[in-house]
Amino acid sequence: MAVQFDVVLRNGRVIDGSGGTSARADVAITGDKIVAMDELPAGCGDIELDIAGKAVAPGFIDSHTHDDRALLSMPDMAPKASQGVTTVITGNCGVSLAPLTPRRDPPPPLDLIGDRGWYKFGTFGAYLDALDSSPPALNAACLVGHSTLRVGAMDDLSQPANDAELADMRDRLQGALDDGAIGLSSGTFYPPSAAATTGEVAALVELAGKAGGVYATHMRDETDHVMDSIHESIEIAETGDVPLIISHHKVAGKGNHGRTLDTLPLIQDAMERHQIGLDVYPYVASSSILSAARAATAERVLIAWSTNAPKMAGRDLSDIARDWGISQDDAVERLNPAGAVYFLMSEDDVRRVLQFPHTMVGSDGLPHDSHPHPRLWGTFPRVLGHYARDVGLFSLEEAVRRMTSLTADRFGLTGRGRIAAGAFADLVVFDPETVADEATFDAPAVPASGIDTVFVNGQIIWRDGAPTGARPGRALRRQQLAND
Repeated sequence: MAVQFDVVLRNGRVIDGSGGTSARADVAITGDKIVAMDELPAGCGDIELDIAGKAVAPGFIDSHTHDDRALLSMPDMAPKASQGVTTVITGNCGVSLAPLTPRRDPPPPLDLIGDRGWYKFGTFGAYLDALDSSPPALNAACLVGHSTLRVGAMDDLSQPANDAELADMRDRLQGALDDGAIGLSSGTFYPPSAAATTGEVAALVELAGKAGGVYATHMRDETDHVMDSIHESIEIAETGDVPLIISHHKVAGKGNHGRTLDTLPLIQDAMERHQIGLDVYPYVASSSILSAARAATAERVLIAWSTNAPKMAGRDLSDIARDWGISQDDAVERLNPAGAVYFLMSEDDVRRVLQFPHTMVGSDGLPHDSHPHPRLWGTFPRVLGHYARDVGLFSLEEAVRRMTSLTADRFGLTGRGRIAAGAFADLVVFDPETVADEATFDAPAVPASGIDTVFVNGQIIWRDGAPTGARPGRALRRQQLAND
């Protein structure tokens, strides 16, 4: 008698995540695992889906997100599920929703993911428990933010931490690591952490290293001093004996265009002696809090949200300043608190980072912006459709590797990122000929085309262009990952 499976995907082009050549095969799922990959007898699945003409790949792992709150407030996670993403890495750029119960409104950029009411988790374990009790559609592996630790431990963020404050941060970080955090992130570019010394960050990173975690950083500078920032990041990681991940690697500002010719060899050389990874989003524009200094270096600035002038979301800063009859700097002051999309990078640099063989793909999307950067909805299909199929930067198999097994290995997500018997059934079925990002800077919240069906832990969460309502996602605690 033939073995009976829960689901069989038949006649698909299997891209297994390794980067190797794809091949036609059937894929069988039972429970939350892939249990067979072969030519399987007819009728052996309780549910059988014929996906001839389509590809099936491991679900994409978004290496860089700010989905901490979104996992709770929009649990269908449509912006990500619609792209084939099945796992998100949260808590990036030094900003995590926990552990913090602030006495005042959270300063920028903490406000990008929630107001004071959302910072209600005094421990990291309380946040992970909230994900357990009300599961989202996707899996989440969560970093602790250095800026979040600073806001919780310090009254004056404009100064380096003193010994008592550093001890407080170390205690909070150790508690979070014990609760299941996968490591530490920093954002020394931003005001809450800009005053932190190299030593302060290294003293925290050391704990992440001892716990077997990772260190991800939005470096101190991605413009004129980008090389110095890379050196500092490597020094911190080596001192803490922890794998380094350079977040959304870029060289920003017209005067720095082309400098990836310098940064990537530096990173490559350092990889010879230390574990280093990096991620990138496939666009020439960034997105963050609105800053007059940042706006002055950009070719174009698009307002993503504004507390004081919400109707300005989606408009160019230059047009707003002209209509108001004031300078651009004065317009920034009137709009703030606000967020913006900055056109700062060159296409050649973006492609060069994308082609670097160690580069992961991360959206860096901001899910709570009124008019978000299109990377929130379009990152992964853009790599598959535009850069792999249309531009030919790399093969489809290589594109999938950079979005699956490479990321799983960097973050220690055992059992995910590959199609193999025994792996978790996180899968995406898509059409290689039609997959494309549809989100634009003018209309950013548009689902991609060509994404057919998405599975998380064996359950279908996206089909026929819409969420199914299933919410099988899991909080992936570091200790459990080590045992999977």
